[in-house]
Amino acid sequence: MAMWIMIAALVASLLVGLLVPMERLQGKGWAARAVGYPLSAMVMGIIWFCKGRKEKFPYVPTGLLVTPFVLDLLGNLFGWFDNIRNFDDGLHFVNWMFLCAAFVAMIHPGVAASWNRIALGTGFGASAIILWELLEYLIMKSGTSGLHLTYEDTVSDLLLSFLGGLVGSFVIDRIVTKKSRS
Repeated sequence: MAMWIMIAALVASLLVGLLVPMERLQGKGWAARAVGYPLSAMVMGIIWFCKGRKEKFPYVPTGLLVTPFVLDLLGNLFGWFDNIRNFDDGLHFVNWMFLCAAFVAMIHPGVAASWNRIALGTGFGASAIILWELLEYLIMKSGTSGLHLTYEDTVSDLLLSFLGGLVGSFVIDRIVTKKSRS
Protein backbone atom coordinates (compact mmCIF):
# COMPACT_ATOMS: atom_id res chain seq x y z
CA MET A 1 0.00 0.00 0.00
CA ALA A 2 2.79 2.44 0.90
CA MET A 3 4.40 1.87 -2.49
CA TRP A 4 1.21 2.90 -4.29
CA ILE A 5 0.86 5.99 -2.09
CA MET A 6 4.42 7.05 -2.96
CA ILE A 7 3.85 6.45 -6.69
CA ALA A 8 0.59 8.43 -6.59
CA ALA A 9 2.38 11.26 -4.75
CA LEU A 10 5.13 11.21 -7.38
CA VAL A 11 2.67 11.45 -10.27
CA ALA A 12 0.53 14.10 -8.55
CA SER A 13 3.57 16.24 -7.68
CA LEU A 14 4.92 16.07 -11.21
CA LEU A 15 1.53 16.98 -12.69
CA VAL A 16 1.08 19.94 -10.34
CA GLY A 17 4.53 21.22 -11.29
CA LEU A 18 3.81 20.81 -14.99
CA LEU A 19 0.26 22.18 -15.04
CA VAL A 20 0.19 24.87 -12.35
CA PRO A 21 2.40 27.87 -13.13
CA MET A 22 4.63 28.62 -10.14
CA GLU A 23 7.42 31.15 -10.16
CA ARG A 24 9.42 29.14 -7.62
CA LEU A 25 9.72 26.27 -10.13
CA GLN A 26 11.27 28.44 -12.84
CA GLY A 27 14.77 27.26 -13.64
CA LYS A 28 14.42 24.09 -11.55
CA GLY A 29 14.48 21.69 -14.51
CA TRP A 30 10.93 20.44 -13.92
CA ALA A 31 10.61 19.00 -17.43
CA ALA A 32 13.76 16.92 -16.88
CA ARG A 33 12.36 15.74 -13.54
CA ALA A 34 9.08 14.81 -15.24
CA VAL A 35 11.01 12.56 -17.61
CA GLY A 36 13.53 11.05 -15.18
CA TYR A 37 11.72 10.74 -11.86
CA PRO A 38 9.00 8.29 -13.01
CA LEU A 39 11.79 5.85 -13.84
CA SER A 40 12.31 5.46 -10.08
CA ALA A 41 8.91 3.79 -9.87
CA MET A 42 9.88 1.27 -12.55
CA VAL A 43 13.44 0.29 -11.61
CA MET A 44 12.67 -2.36 -8.99
CA GLY A 45 9.94 -3.90 -11.13
CA ILE A 46 12.32 -4.15 -14.08
CA ILE A 47 14.96 -5.81 -11.88
CA TRP A 48 12.34 -8.19 -10.49
CA PHE A 49 11.13 -9.03 -14.00
CA CYS A 50 14.66 -9.60 -15.32
CA LYS A 51 15.38 -11.92 -12.37
CA GLY A 52 12.53 -14.13 -13.56
CA ARG A 53 9.82 -13.08 -11.08
CA LYS A 54 10.74 -15.97 -8.77
CA GLU A 55 10.24 -13.97 -5.59
CA LYS A 56 7.33 -11.73 -4.65
CA PHE A 57 7.27 -8.23 -6.14
CA PRO A 58 9.60 -5.82 -4.26
CA TYR A 59 6.91 -3.48 -2.90
CA VAL A 60 8.97 -2.18 0.03
CA PRO A 61 12.14 -1.48 -2.00
CA THR A 62 10.06 0.25 -4.67
CA GLY A 63 8.37 2.47 -2.10
CA LEU A 64 11.74 3.26 -0.51
CA LEU A 65 13.24 4.14 -3.90
CA VAL A 66 10.39 6.44 -4.94
CA THR A 67 10.37 8.34 -1.61
CA PRO A 68 13.46 10.54 -2.24
CA PHE A 69 12.05 11.72 -5.55
CA VAL A 70 8.72 12.60 -3.94
CA LEU A 71 10.48 14.50 -1.14
CA ASP A 72 12.53 16.45 -3.69
CA LEU A 73 9.40 17.37 -5.66
CA LEU A 74 7.52 18.43 -2.53
CA GLY A 75 10.49 20.50 -1.40
CA ASN A 76 10.35 22.40 -4.67
CA LEU A 77 6.56 22.68 -4.86
CA PHE A 78 6.29 24.11 -1.35
CA GLY A 79 9.42 26.26 -1.64
CA TRP A 80 11.23 24.51 1.21
CA PHE A 81 14.57 24.57 -0.63
CA ASP A 82 14.37 28.36 -0.82
CA ASN A 83 12.71 29.11 2.52
CA ILE A 84 14.05 26.59 5.05
CA ARG A 85 17.68 26.99 6.00
CA ASN A 86 19.73 23.86 5.25
CA PHE A 87 16.70 22.00 3.87
CA ASP A 88 18.79 20.72 0.97
CA ASP A 89 21.43 19.36 3.35
CA GLY A 90 18.92 17.51 5.50
CA LEU A 91 17.15 16.18 2.46
CA HIS A 92 20.38 14.77 1.01
CA PHE A 93 20.92 12.80 4.22
CA VAL A 94 17.31 11.55 4.38
CA ASN A 95 17.01 10.81 0.67
CA TRP A 96 20.16 8.72 0.63
CA MET A 97 18.90 6.78 3.65
CA PHE A 98 15.87 5.76 1.58
CA LEU A 99 17.85 5.18 -1.61
CA CYS A 100 20.42 2.90 0.02
CA ALA A 101 17.77 1.14 2.10
CA ALA A 102 15.97 0.28 -1.15
CA PHE A 103 19.19 -1.11 -2.62
CA VAL A 104 20.07 -3.20 0.45
CA ALA A 105 16.49 -4.46 0.77
CA MET A 106 16.92 -6.12 -2.63
CA ILE A 107 19.89 -8.20 -1.40
CA HIS A 108 18.66 -11.35 0.32
CA PRO A 109 20.40 -12.02 3.66
CA GLY A 110 21.29 -15.54 2.49
CA VAL A 111 23.27 -14.13 -0.45
CA ALA A 112 25.69 -11.86 1.40
CA ALA A 113 26.85 -11.29 4.95
CA SER A 114 25.46 -8.33 6.84
CA TRP A 115 28.64 -6.26 6.58
CA ASN A 116 28.76 -6.96 2.82
CA ARG A 117 25.20 -5.71 2.34
CA ILE A 118 25.96 -2.56 4.33
CA ALA A 119 29.18 -1.96 2.36
CA LEU A 120 27.39 -2.56 -0.95
CA GLY A 121 24.58 -0.19 0.00
CA THR A 122 26.99 2.50 1.14
CA GLY A 123 29.11 2.12 -2.00
CA PHE A 124 26.01 2.27 -4.16
CA GLY A 125 24.95 5.45 -2.37
CA ALA A 126 28.38 7.03 -2.82
CA SER A 127 28.32 6.22 -6.54
CA ALA A 128 24.77 7.52 -6.86
CA ILE A 129 25.56 10.89 -5.26
CA ILE A 130 28.57 11.37 -7.51
CA LEU A 131 26.38 10.74 -10.57
CA TRP A 132 23.61 12.96 -9.12
CA GLU A 133 26.00 15.86 -8.61
CA LEU A 134 27.36 15.38 -12.13
CA LEU A 135 23.81 15.50 -13.54
CA GLU A 136 23.04 18.64 -11.52
CA TYR A 137 26.18 20.24 -12.91
CA LEU A 138 25.30 19.28 -16.50
CA ILE A 139 21.75 20.58 -16.06
CA MET A 140 23.12 23.86 -14.67
CA LYS A 141 25.58 24.15 -17.58
CA SER A 142 22.75 23.59 -20.06
CA GLY A 143 21.25 26.91 -18.99
CA THR A 144 19.03 26.06 -16.03
CA SER A 145 19.42 28.96 -13.64
CA GLY A 146 17.58 27.97 -10.46
CA LEU A 147 19.97 25.43 -8.99
CA HIS A 148 22.46 27.82 -7.30
CA LEU A 149 25.26 25.25 -7.17
CA THR A 150 28.50 26.01 -5.35
CA TYR A 151 31.58 23.96 -4.53
CA GLU A 152 30.69 24.07 -0.82
CA ASP A 153 27.18 22.83 -1.58
CA THR A 154 28.50 19.98 -3.72
CA VAL A 155 30.98 18.82 -1.08
CA SER A 156 28.38 18.94 1.70
CA ASP A 157 25.90 17.05 -0.53
CA LEU A 158 28.53 14.36 -1.12
CA LEU A 159 29.30 13.96 2.59
CA LEU A 160 25.71 14.09 3.86
CA SER A 161 24.49 11.69 1.18
CA PHE A 162 27.31 9.26 1.97
CA LEU A 163 26.43 9.37 5.68
CA GLY A 164 22.71 9.00 4.98
CA GLY A 165 23.48 6.04 2.75
CA LEU A 166 25.54 4.41 5.49
CA VAL A 167 22.74 4.89 8.05
CA GLY A 168 20.03 3.69 5.64
CA SER A 169 22.07 0.62 4.68
CA PHE A 170 22.72 -0.24 8.31
CA VAL A 171 19.12 0.25 9.48
CA ILE A 172 17.49 -1.75 6.67
CA ASP A 173 20.09 -4.49 7.06
CA ARG A 174 19.19 -4.81 10.76
CA ILE A 175 15.47 -4.95 9.88
CA VAL A 176 15.89 -7.49 7.07
CA THR A 177 18.30 -9.64 9.09
CA LYS A 178 15.93 -9.70 12.07
CA LYS A 179 12.98 -10.61 9.80
CA SER A 180 14.90 -13.43 8.10
CA ARG A 181 15.76 -14.99 11.48
CA SER A 182 12.16 -15.04 12.72
